[in-house]
Amino acid sequence: MATVEQPRVSATNANPASAPSKAAQQLTKASSSPFKNEPSVDFSKPENQRGMREALARVKSELGREYPLVIAGQEHRTAKKITSTNPARPKEVVGVHQKAGPEHVQPAMDAALRAFETWKFVQPEQRALLLQKTAAIIRERKFEFGAWMVYEVGKNWAEADADVAETIDFLELYSREMLRLAQAEPPVQLPGERDRLWYIPLGVGAVIPPWNFPCAIMAGMTGAAIVAGNTVILKPSSESPTIAAKFFEALVEAGMPAGVVNFCPGGGGDFGQAIVEHPKTRFIAFTGSREVGLGINEAAAKHRQGQIWIKRTILEMGGKDAIIVDSEADLDSALEGVLASAYGFQGQKCSACSRLILDEKVYDAFLERLAPRVRQIKPGDPVENAYMGPVVSKSAYEGILKYIDVARKEGRVLAGGNAIKHDDGGYYIEPTLVADLDRNSRIAQEEIFGPVLGVIKARNFDDALAIANGTEFGLTGAIYTNNKEKLERARREFHVGNLYLNRKCTGAIVGAHPFGGFNMSGTDSKAGGPDYLYLFTQAKSIGEKLS
Repeated sequence: MATVEQPRVSATNANPASAPSKAAQQLTKASSSPFKNEPSVDFSKPENQRGMREALARVKSELGREYPLVIAGQEHRTAKKITSTNPARPKEVVGVHQKAGPEHVQPAMDAALRAFETWKFVQPEQRALLLQKTAAIIRERKFEFGAWMVYEVGKNWAEADADVAETIDFLELYSREMLRLAQAEPPVQLPGERDRLWYIPLGVGAVIPPWNFPCAIMAGMTGAAIVAGNTVILKPSSESPTIAAKFFEALVEAGMPAGVVNFCPGGGGDFGQAIVEHPKTRFIAFTGSREVGLGINEAAAKHRQGQIWIKRTILEMGGKDAIIVDSEADLDSALEGVLASAYGFQGQKCSACSRLILDEKVYDAFLERLAPRVRQIKPGDPVENAYMGPVVSKSAYEGILKYIDVARKEGRVLAGGNAIKHDDGGYYIEPTLVADLDRNSRIAQEEIFGPVLGVIKARNFDDALAIANGTEFGLTGAIYTNNKEKLERARREFHVGNLYLNRKCTGAIVGAHPFGGFNMSGTDSKAGGPDYLYLFTQAKSIGEKLS
């Protein structure tokens, strides 16, 4: 097995508890046992409430700390900074980060290329072990990782815990999937030959994650890349670089070699774009908006001098997701599913329900029940575990309010529709419900990414399916009906990557619901599924004639 130099861990790039967790220390080889999802924390139990409050207090004492760029295991400081703030209290600094610029592009690429020359030959079992040790570290500090997301992006306790659990799940699943790929065999062994099929790494990749699942998606894309033998330049979202820094610290603590992941917060328009365009970049894993994703796809498709491959793009973009409530639905169940899907984490999920399609037979009755429930949701401080917190930033806040102005012209606002003034200046918006929309209106077609739910009336089930499929997106969708024939039609005709029957359209579970969408929702990457690692590898067929 190839040997790779281990980075020096300093006080600034190591976790404050710098010794690996007991669970991580106990791992001496990668487990190939069946994958199991990480259980959710039950915050109704006093001991878990106490544990979370203690973690929030510890994290609060660390707010405002400065974090370095880390390239090839070496720390760097820059004149320009990225300041991450608490959206509930924008004057409260969560973390100060260096801002990678054009001058860091080549050093980061050189570091990743050097590391790749040895990391690609490290046995899959050792790469899998790195992910499992990292998962053990995060599992032991679950409350702490969740607390960082409460402060940095405004998640309530349950949403933050789900993000951490999904992070652990991605690491555990991808480690096992790599072990499975390492044992792959071609379907046929020819007589007199030894035929093999190897899934080998691609090279250096750019990982560009979003802020809304700032730990899980970031860690999932990074973990998949490196367990497959690639090296990474990680450019976290400027809205959530601190939780990415914490994940990077966990990787280092678990024994990740220098240069395998290079931690480079930076601007998307300069540093990020330059990495995407670099001729030595082999792949780009991105989750974010349609506009940015299409720009990455276009830039990656252009051949550049010195480039000897077709760059691979793994893109998960937006959604305009719909829930259909049929005339034969259980309205009680549908009501709870719509509320959770539309307003969970302030509607800031690419899977969130932003279109509610109601059969005309239940339209008025359902809205009469839905509107008062929406009005009952009172946004508050996520540190105190309010169900609904602030939106992530001032720019998001202003953009959502502009859409609400459009909604007043296009439909009938039944609930919400206003900003909420807080003494701390938090970016709070009332959960908003807009009825009587035309299916082609802006509110029914454009991704808002906030707590705004538009309602459209359908003449019948055929019409409801046509409305649901009537956008350029195709990420998630759900249908509530007790009619089995309609459920079967939805399976065949509702054109989304993740379809849910008689349940909410958010909350994809790793392993059970491989995630990724159609059309302008991306390349249907199916994160958390059995074929995800194929996107980070290339198959090499080897036939050897036996003597």
